[in-house]
Amino acid sequence: MSHALVLNASFEPLHIVTWQRAMQLLFQGKVEVIEESDQEVRTVRFTMKIPAVLRLLSYVPLARKKEIVRFSRINIFIRDHSQCQYCGERFARSHLTLDHMIPIVQGGKKCWENIVTACKPCNQRKGGRTPLQASMQLIRKPKQPNWLPITSLQMGIARTPERWKIYLKLERRKTGHSQIDSDIEEEEELGDF
Repeated sequence: MSHALVLNASFEPLHIVTWQRAMQLLFQGKVEVIEESDQEVRTVRFTMKIPAVLRLLSYVPLARKKEIVRFSRINIFIRDHSQCQYCGERFARSHLTLDHMIPIVQGGKKCWENIVTACKPCNQRKGGRTPLQASMQLIRKPKQPNWLPITSLQMGIARTPERWKIYLKLERRKTGHSQIDSDIEEEEELGDF
């Protein structure tokens, strides 16, 4: 069906949830509906419009989250813009792999500074060698990002719903992020709720 944008009590974009989770948050009394979608959910007793934008009734402080960006596969794809870090071409995630610049067998670690996205042909060409050993050059040096993952989440929706744009534009101006219209990952959950 659809998804809902969840705003912090301060109206900052916080998360994207499925319509089922949006209804759950609403019935738990944790949010208020700011915008409704055109879609409805029907039960035996009532019909209700599905929320499009929700605002938390309690403020969730984000300062601690700004310091650490969670190390995950999805955040590496976001950091590298779904682009092979060797040949520079963009690919669908299904055609990309994660490559350890210094292979684990050579003492490489699983960290932001050692893992990059690579297309399958480049990853196979590099094999179990370092980029230097394989005579391959990275297009950019990997590092831990300093952005909040929640402002660049990815979800597989074709476009940003109109009802969300005003709230996302406010956040874009405030944070300076230009990738706010990125896809948003459905599997993300509202951990503190």
